[in-house]
Amino acid sequence: MASSPNKLTDRPEPPECKGADVLADVLDTLRLSTRMHGRFELCAPWGLQFATSPGAHIVLIARGEARLEVEGMPEALVLSAGDLAVLPHGGGHTLRDAEDSPVHVLEPGACARSHGAGPIKMGGDGARTALVAASFQLGAAPRTLLFKELPRVIHLAADDAVTAPSLASTVQLLLVESASSQPGASVIMSRLADILLVQALRAHIMTKGSCQEAGMRALADPQIGKALALIHERPEEPWTVESLASSVALSRSGFAARFSELVGEPPLEYLAGWRMIKAAQMLRESELPLSEVAPAIGYQSEASFNRAFKRWDGTAPGAYRRSHRRA
Repeated sequence: MASSPNKLTDRPEPPECKGADVLADVLDTLRLSTRMHGRFELCAPWGLQFATSPGAHIVLIARGEARLEVEGMPEALVLSAGDLAVLPHGGGHTLRDAEDSPVHVLEPGACARSHGAGPIKMGGDGARTALVAASFQLGAAPRTLLFKELPRVIHLAADDAVTAPSLASTVQLLLVESASSQPGASVIMSRLADILLVQALRAHIMTKGSCQEAGMRALADPQIGKALALIHERPEEPWTVESLASSVALSRSGFAARFSELVGEPPLEYLAGWRMIKAAQMLRESELPLSEVAPAIGYQSEASFNRAFKRWDGTAPGAYRRSHRRA
């Protein structure tokens, strides 16, 4: 017989709090907005050249195959049906069925007219390929190393047994909506593209062996990931290397070395940079006076905050707010 609690009011201990969702926090500061290019139905020979832009891009293959050629990468990536490619840093890129196929240049906004008008069709009379493409404009520059150190392209293959299950439902919903003429399809596609981007980044972070660069791979490390969560959750705390190391049960030297290796910079440098990123977000999105912004991110005086922000951005906080004020 199971033992009874000593008191009827006894309750199980709550699970340990996981702290801040660092990935969500980083993406929130970027203020992503989605622009769907839409669904393309293409017959060989075909080629699409997307203009250079600073935001992220996704390409999802619904049918057939495509060669993805990205500026700065020496070799093309071959994508098959169900494959997803994410370009976290944007940049110009070309999709085509074969290396020598001619390309049609798509300028920014060229596909806006297609919303509600069905897929965009082009090409010859050869093998068919269908794909969905979207772009994400950034409301703020991705200054945190967690984002900046991502690779040029993240490729999530449809037959990857590790990542495919977590993405399958969203991929299928997006493909269905991309072929739909139902009212609101373009809005649903945009929302699904948002979800797919976050799922893809999470899969890249958590898949063992795929995330080798400094930055996002730190989130998969139990102790360094916890330290990052503490910094993101409580940037106003007077953190030191010692206090962060103690919080994750590591020695000071061991923590400092491991943090620098996984994140790409020392703990206090990351803390200082994150405080500035959060301050910039507050300046853009709130009316809080500088005297309240400063302590909210760990500065004891407005003057010290002003100096630190000017070193970081090259402009004073007040000038930054005026130049980035929302219309």
